Amino acid sequence: MTIFEKIIAREIPSTIVFENSDYIAFKDINPKAPVHVLCVPKKVSARLDEITDALEIGQLFQTASRVAREACRLTDYRLAINVGAGAGQIVFHTHVHILGGWKNQDADTHHNEMGQQ
Repeated sequence: MTIFEKIIAREIPSTIVFENSDYIAFKDINPKAPVHVLCVPKKVSARLDEITDALEIGQLFQTASRVAREACRLTDYRLAINVGAGAGQIVFHTHVHILGGWKNQDADTHHNEMGQQ
């Protein structure tokens, strides 16, 4: 059982910002931005490329965008998915990182750092 499944089952506390029957979104415990929330499907797949249904992938992105706009109150944001350990995936349960909340110069610094990676 992944840590995300334990959060879904309420075995581990988290700061939940959105939930419906198919998804849960909660604050990342190691934020990389002023706002850093994870949008997690309750249906388990270890990696994004294991999801073969285009509708499921579309719903994941639609939900992540909705969470960014409505729950996080972001107008500008980044959605990121790490697929596999070599890409930085640590928890093997598909999830979308919602990152935002940078202010002017902070955003420039962040984006310059991203370009150097």
